[in-house]
Amino acid sequence: MSSHRQGHEEFPIESKDPVLRVLHWIMRGAAYVLAIAMVGVIVEGVISVIYELYRSLVTKPFFLVPDIVPIFGGFLAVLIAFEIFANITLYIRSDVFPVKLVIATALMAISRKIIVVDMGEYSALDLLGVAAVVIALGATYWMVSRVDQGPGIRAGSRGKC
Repeated sequence: MSSHRQGHEEFPIESKDPVLRVLHWIMRGAAYVLAIAMVGVIVEGVISVIYELYRSLVTKPFFLVPDIVPIFGGFLAVLIAFEIFANITLYIRSDVFPVKLVIATALMAISRKIIVVDMGEYSALDLLGVAAVVIALGATYWMVSRVDQGPGIRAGSRGKC
């Protein structure tokens, strides 16, 4: 086995079993295909947001965006796509699953939902469920951040997120 790690330990490309080696190459190839596809999604999303913003600015009333919430939703959707791309590329590059980044992506996605939600469409129970998800993800992100800081954490100390 080489000293330079390539990919995840779950998918060793230097496996002694030839069938597993081929399957692991396929899995890595699939990750590359997803990364390429996500770049296409990001480019299309950017073009779409810019087009919608342009359309809003050139129609009456000029230089006003009467319904800005959907445009915010488009911006946030593109940013979520960036996060997913980062997840995929980190997965390809390292032997560590980017748990903190996945949680941050989920937080961004649920935050997008909250920003663009039409409160009239959901019941109070639905909104409580969304609130529970936000609290759970926030607490999980905080705990993972604390673990990332290492064993020398003191109560009340501040560290990088």
